[in-house]
Amino acid sequence: MTKVSGEDLGNRFGTRAVHAGKIPDPLAGAVMTPIYQTSTYIQEGLGRHKGYEYARTRNPTREALERNVAALEGGRHGFAFGSGLAALDAVLKLLSQGDHVVSGENLYGGSHRQMTHVWARLGLEFTFVDAADAGELAAAVTPRTRMIYAETPTNPMMRLCDLAAAGETARRAQALFVVDNTFATPYFQRPLEFGADVVLHSTTKYLNGHSDMVGGLLVTGRDDLAERLGFLQNAVGAVPGPFDCWLASGSPGIRKWSGCIIRACRRTHSTSWRAAR
Repeated sequence: MTKVSGEDLGNRFGTRAVHAGKIPDPLAGAVMTPIYQTSTYIQEGLGRHKGYEYARTRNPTREALERNVAALEGGRHGFAFGSGLAALDAVLKLLSQGDHVVSGENLYGGSHRQMTHVWARLGLEFTFVDAADAGELAAAVTPRTRMIYAETPTNPMMRLCDLAAAGETARRAQALFVVDNTFATPYFQRPLEFGADVVLHSTTKYLNGHSDMVGGLLVTGRDDLAERLGFLQNAVGAVPGPFDCWLASGSPGIRKWSGCIIRACRRTHSTSWRAAR
């Protein structure tokens, strides 16, 4: 189970984007995490290893990405998956047959398809509402509601959800609050600060930003959920390869993306300030 260091959480956003989650390579001292393109690891004896036994369970390159995004979101634990939909699949596996989910109606098409054509057939019940209407969302809650799911802004219609209101509704219902933060990114919005239990990303999109990999990621600040998600990640095995993780977290991905956003926002602020004068 990947856990963020307290030192990383203490840094500002730009520093987190570049350095969070990176542990110098013990062999050569490389500052940036190498691509550990391996499926197995040497063991000193039966059951005696260095913390890495099989790459489906743990891989240092994948862990660097997991720690990095978790730190950007202000969470404690990150879990990388082979796609955003694989991450959603893991989230919905936290539920059981007969459980009810209240979700925004304007979702990424793949998310809606998975909910209605896969999970509904297996016994989950979904109610889709206008997530921009906090009253409508709250009114859809039933005694069997176990999760409130929000995507904000939505893909592709850019519809918004009041995260604070939705988080309060989830708290009152004692339901999990899950937020797809793909389009906003943690630079503009950190749902954990509004009561979210789990944050979901399709790393394929803004976090990577170069259309050269497919991936997903979950972040949580709760140790109990981290235990369950870590179990599902390993038991189901929908993990990304180390090269895709490197593309997302290394120079081609988050490090370059974050720098571009920070510079663009500073230029916009400077321009606005000059215009106001």
